[in-house]
Amino acid sequence: MDRIVSLAPSATSIVRTLDASDRLAGATAHCEAGDVPSVGGWLNPDFETIEKLDPDLLLTNDQLQADLRDDLRNHGFTVSHEEPATLEDVLWTFRTIGEAIGRPEEGARLEARAREYVETIRNVTPDDDRPVVYCEEWGDPPMAAGNWVPDAIRVAGGRYPFVEPGERSQEIDGQEVENADPDHAIVHHCGAAEPSTRPLVEREWRLDAELHAIDDSLLNQPSPRLLEGLGTIAERLHGIDVSRSFEL
Repeated sequence: MDRIVSLAPSATSIVRTLDASDRLAGATAHCEAGDVPSVGGWLNPDFETIEKLDPDLLLTNDQLQADLRDDLRNHGFTVSHEEPATLEDVLWTFRTIGEAIGRPEEGARLEARAREYVETIRNVTPDDDRPVVYCEEWGDPPMAAGNWVPDAIRVAGGRYPFVEPGERSQEIDGQEVENADPDHAIVHHCGAAEPSTRPLVEREWRLDAELHAIDDSLLNQPSPRLLEGLGTIAERLHGIDVSRSFEL
């Protein structure tokens, strides 16, 4: 595929990791894509702008983009669509997106390397004495993170009693969080300019937890950034000296 327009920050990250940035003809305003033209938001891109870019392939990578995928296909565009919901799904998309953009060997290698990294972290974190971890994806209303985040916390050596793996993020109240008595609370609000624990501190929740704020892409983005997030969480929970960077 010579000309790719990515409509998801996660897909853009995967394309870049697969060393195919030169094929990006456009991306959303939310993507880290260098100087490529912006096509607007990830849920409401400008179809006329996309058409002018004359892409061979569009990439969508979220369940919330299913309707957008259908609209794009109805307009005659070729779309590769994924809906990762668990950590296993995320790893699999490294291969499938690689195949879609014509870099199957690189995609397979990225998947294999990612699986090795996940197992490395899983093997150095304790099976017992796992702290309870609360992860907050959104603050108004408070949303306990779902999708692949429960898997990520378990790989990093924690317990996550708030949402089952693969389920969407869920609104939660303070009493439910207090009842779970978390040892750690992680704030990773979508789109936050600066990570901050202030949203938790300013509430009247009675928590005896160590508070953390991390960049939202480290947990919210189903891309190689999530692997860096795994290393970050393992270090925060257990002080284990694992590399927090992930390289192909």
